Amino acid sequence: MPWLIGYPRERIDWHPRINYEKCTACGVCLSCGNKVFRWRDGRPEVAEPLRCVIGCTTCANLCPEWAISFPEIAEVRRIYKENDIWSKISRAMREEGMV
Repeated sequence: MPWLIGYPRERIDWHPRINYEKCTACGVCLSCGNKVFRWRDGRPEVAEPLRCVIGCTTCANLCPEWAISFPEIAEVRRIYKENDIWSKISRAMREEGMV
């Protein structure tokens, strides 16, 4: 399913941030299906930020220490509105027979 159409992913600031003062290096974030994180020097790091699905916050919700945060969604919503991305996604979903 498309999440972004007609706008460069690298221009949207959406990826996890790790607060290492809270992080206990439990490794739960490494279960990210998009391989955003990797293990380095005994702790997780955000290695592939552009692989993060825009709007997803699963890693932050699963982190037992609340050590992961994301930017405010309002900026992403502004970009989607200004660039008519929602209607483009809806159109693509209809074309793919998803709705």
